[in-house]
Amino acid sequence: MNEIKLEITTEEANVILEALGNMPFAKVYALVGKIQEQARMQLGGSGGQEDAPTDENPSPEIRD
Repeated sequence: MNEIKLEITTEEANVILEALGNMPFAKVYALVGKIQEQARMQLGGSGGQEDAPTDENPSPEIRD
């Protein structure tokens, strides 16, 4: 699969995650995780699982 690179602000990423949070969890959880992992690597986050998506919290925000 071809990949693209996007440059967006943390605020824009959070809007995307919020929108994904309104979709069925089973359909978007992997994408949410991928966005969060890439954000953690770029923002120097802890890399822990405390922000991992769950059924109760499908789209946690990216903190900067």
